[in-house]
Amino acid sequence: MRTAAVKRLSVYGLVVLAAVTLFYSCSAPLTDGEVDKKKTVALIVRMKHGDYWRTVKLGAEMAAKEYERNLNFYAPDYEEDASRQMELVQQAIADGSETIVVAPSDDRVLREAIKLTRERAIPILVLDTVGKDSAVKSYIGTDNYDMGMKAFEKMVYLIEKKGQIALLGTDRVKTNAKRREQGVLDLLPRETQIELIANENVPLDKKQIGEWTRELIRKHPQVKGVIALDASTAIGVAEEMENCGLRDKVKIVAIDSPPEVLEYLQEGIISATIIQKPLSMGYLGVKYAVEASNGEAVPSLVDTGTKVIDRENMFWSENQKLLFPFVK
Repeated sequence: MRTAAVKRLSVYGLVVLAAVTLFYSCSAPLTDGEVDKKKTVALIVRMKHGDYWRTVKLGAEMAAKEYERNLNFYAPDYEEDASRQMELVQQAIADGSETIVVAPSDDRVLREAIKLTRERAIPILVLDTVGKDSAVKSYIGTDNYDMGMKAFEKMVYLIEKKGQIALLGTDRVKTNAKRREQGVLDLLPRETQIELIANENVPLDKKQIGEWTRELIRKHPQVKGVIALDASTAIGVAEEMENCGLRDKVKIVAIDSPPEVLEYLQEGIISATIIQKPLSMGYLGVKYAVEASNGEAVPSLVDTGTKVIDRENMFWSENQKLLFPFVK
């Protein structure tokens, strides 16, 4: 079954690749003079790799084409490399960017980016992070608190409002994960027959996630569900649950939609996932960056939204557009 799922997802990948290739091949190349005339938006994200950030980039490229801007893309090799990301902010400014759109790795990067752009009167917009500094023209991204609440509400439905559940994450030190956790914890008291038996943070390591899962099952054989606060955790838990023969007994609610999560979702090992809308995030980041540079008013806070996806609705047309943005 896994092989079939992989093949199916691989087909989607080929369709995505073909569609993206078509998108660019249909665009006439710019002459050097035309490139020089265009102003530049800098997009600085947390990591070069991964479906999430590639989708953010693609959304930004669509908006840059529509609004006739050059787009310079900057990202460190690793998400944890905040120092490198700060260097890239400096590089983007030195490259003459008209506006800066940044998804900061941590608060230090955000503070430094705001400081540098303020000194040079460069408009700055922030993705995937919420803050309060008025120097930022717009905060664009997911309401992670709402994401946590949706994950808990889906779990309540799956276990029929009764039983033991666990909460697990790998990057709880980050603001987004903390907000998801708080969304779960704030709703928990409403469900008097649901017991939170574990709320833990583990390193981003498949072996350690597997060990945590086995220990959870050993200590709490009656556990009914696990809410994973990020995709890596969900994948590790799902793999171990499958190895232990518990695919139909323990419900898993995940976050985000990388191919591995969708595979486990299709097989029924993951019961549901709460997805973000990174394509919209990238597109709106550049759209509002252009408007801000033109002196237009832009919304100070934009919630790009989330959606609960499960095995029943993942192939609905409207959800296919979210899971596979370039599949027509």
